[in-house]
Amino acid sequence: MSETQDVKKKPTTGFFKKIGSGRSFEAVVEQIREQIANGALKENDRLPAERELALQFGVSRNTVREALRALENAGLVILKKGVSGGAFICIRPGKFVTEAFSDLYRLGALNAEQLTEARVIVGVEVARLACRRIGESDLDALEQNLEKSRSLSEQGELRNKAYANLEFHEILAAATGNPVLIIMTDALGALIREFINVLGAMPNPYVLESHALIIQHLRNHDADAAAAEMKDYLERVHSRYLDRQQEPRLSSRR
Repeated sequence: MSETQDVKKKPTTGFFKKIGSGRSFEAVVEQIREQIANGALKENDRLPAERELALQFGVSRNTVREALRALENAGLVILKKGVSGGAFICIRPGKFVTEAFSDLYRLGALNAEQLTEARVIVGVEVARLACRRIGESDLDALEQNLEKSRSLSEQGELRNKAYANLEFHEILAAATGNPVLIIMTDALGALIREFINVLGAMPNPYVLESHALIIQHLRNHDADAAAAEMKDYLERVHSRYLDRQQEPRLSSRR
């Protein structure tokens, strides 16, 4: 283990100011957020134990515990159990967006048509930008994903194949190097996973062919062709899912 890794495992100290026992957990959250924002707390840094944090902030351990849970829900902290556990800075910016989209969809503030329409728009622009920035390692990862999907298809593992197809888009988004597009792709993909879980996976024989064509266009750095193929492919996939979503409603009216 390197000295740098060793240091990161040590609890951080001296960052926090007393806020008084009358203050709520939000004040604890705010101070920790500030230290992350200014770079004093970095990825994998371990926060002091609850008892030490309570002393530093001048609050109860319950208040500290509540603050840590709020930070965990926001995707800024991960809580680990055990002797080497504790609260670690773990910045996952997409977690909040993904959960927000999921909650809005379940509450009816967003519908399937809006989400799938957004996914087509994002997917097309991801393909276009990836054409300019993609590297050999990204292309290799896409090829491996294609082989994985083909193997799952041959085995009749339609649900796992559908999940692998979503991974294709995650790899492509990562190739853009744009964190906003990566987050949006992951968030929209998570909702498509929910559609798959509820509606079931469907045989889409054109998916493998389309992915192979997209990879070919990426290798040729033909942004227009990659974007056009992505648009056609996503629109066909989402049309089938939207049709499937309507089936229970139609049958219930008869």
